[in-house]
Amino acid sequence: MAHEVKKLKAVLINSLPPGTHSDGGNLLLRVRESGSRSWVFRYKQNGRASELGLGSTNDRTLAEAREIANDMRRAIARGQSPKEVLKVEKPSKTFSEYAVECIEQKKAGWRNRKHSSQWINTLKQYAFPFIGNKSVTDIGVDDIKAVLNPIWKGKTETASRVRQRIEVVLDYAFLHENIDKSNPARWKGCLDHVFAAPKKVSPVVHFNAIPYIKLPEVMQVLRAKTSMSSYCVRWIILTACRSSEARGMTWEEIDMNAKIWIIPSARMKSGREHRVPLNDECMDVLAALVQFKSMNNDFVFVNKLSDVAVSKTLKLISYPEATIHGLRSSFRDWCGDTTPFSREVCEAA
Repeated sequence: MAHEVKKLKAVLINSLPPGTHSDGGNLLLRVRESGSRSWVFRYKQNGRASELGLGSTNDRTLAEAREIANDMRRAIARGQSPKEVLKVEKPSKTFSEYAVECIEQKKAGWRNRKHSSQWINTLKQYAFPFIGNKSVTDIGVDDIKAVLNPIWKGKTETASRVRQRIEVVLDYAFLHENIDKSNPARWKGCLDHVFAAPKKVSPVVHFNAIPYIKLPEVMQVLRAKTSMSSYCVRWIILTACRSSEARGMTWEEIDMNAKIWIIPSARMKSGREHRVPLNDECMDVLAALVQFKSMNNDFVFVNKLSDVAVSKTLKLISYPEATIHGLRSSFRDWCGDTTPFSREVCEAA
């Protein structure tokens, strides 16, 4: 005799423990550890189990969920997709609509103004032609593969960013649509079974670094120069900072008495304030530049040097292939090889 599924009772819906509870007729109630409760319609399509979210218990009563489940079973019997029932009830927004909405909501938290334009431009170029006009309820792994396949090998870094951005938009859309299903753009446990890891497809290219044993020679040449860019390169070597952090440094960030450079969070890639202790040579550089300090120009390196000017100075006095950013690697190698400090301290510095 077939086991008869016990029907759920409306009065007990809010007291059921975490887990999946069946009401029969393909309808399930999923209770998460957080306490959220949502309706799910489970069915088989081409021999594979599939699920459709029907919304939370706050938005839909048990009776309403049963009615939709009945309509979905009838749709399957007619050879139609049960998704059509949801489309008739409440047409879902398209991926492009949710992308614009998601970016608008998130951009207030992005420090870089260009970030939002980069997001929408990459999605317009690579994702919208494939899934831009698709309802988010209809987007699956095959759709994500269609987006990424043309660029995964040739533009791996771009493809990885596109995937991450699609995942964020779909998470946002699923939350607002009360869709309870796995994100098809998720890497771990999903697309990592489809694509080779980005690092294996396109190895990370490191910036060319000057061996730290050669830096004393470089510093000796720099000390003989008095150009603004040579002072800046010296400062970058001494503090292991990024080029943009040094070039944008202002006198207000310097505590001459405490011998500390305080880089505000707004200028840090990490988004956190960074305090750099200044040695005697750093103070010598500041002493040489204080004559240029004026009310009209608060930058320590007058007129806020360009990255090109600083890079050119380094290349002319050392290895032509050397890069300013590579000086950070030189510092990190020196820390690891010659000091007893832990990896975490070296990375933080």
